[in-house]
Amino acid sequence: MDIKKEPLAYRMRPRTLEEFFGQEEIVGEGKLLNRMIKADRISSIILYGPPGTGKTSLARIIANSTKANFEKLNAVTAGVADIKRIVADTQNPILNPKGKTVLFIDEIHRFNKSQQDALLPYVEDGTVILVGATTENPFFEVNKALISRSSVFMLKPLGSHAIKRIIKNAIQDKERGLGNLDIEMEEDALNYLADICDGDAG
Repeated sequence: MDIKKEPLAYRMRPRTLEEFFGQEEIVGEGKLLNRMIKADRISSIILYGPPGTGKTSLARIIANSTKANFEKLNAVTAGVADIKRIVADTQNPILNPKGKTVLFIDEIHRFNKSQQDALLPYVEDGTVILVGATTENPFFEVNKALISRSSVFMLKPLGSHAIKRIIKNAIQDKERGLGNLDIEMEEDALNYLADICDGDAG
């Protein structure tokens, strides 16, 4: 597929921490999540915040950086059978010689109690390392036992400085962005775009 035919926001999703703008409180140099990703020592985590704050992007960065097997589910469409399939594949040394699986579950709050209960023993015994993303407060929507075995990181709406860096990067990037079009944007226009984004980089 021609990458240029994909939406700009999709093309410009960060692939590494160096390409990720904003959320310095949790992924800035020396912060816990930054260290976990760089050392490839991810433990179960839950990323909580409004849309467009970087939850899925951080999961993608983890996928790009980890040597572990990486699987993705969306809680809206997935069920217990999907969890069991991933666990079975993880426990199969032929299918998963790496020996561990990082499981990203988008919208984890959409899993009902029985689905979350089905996931719990595999998080407890380390069969899977959970990376959950949710727009809802996980302390109300996610199994307390899952919460107790995970580090919860709260992502905040992006500030205008981070939004402007994202826009500038998209304009200047010649590989995935609009850099070959030689677009110049005045500061007033840049400020306007950053303001109307209202903290949402999506």
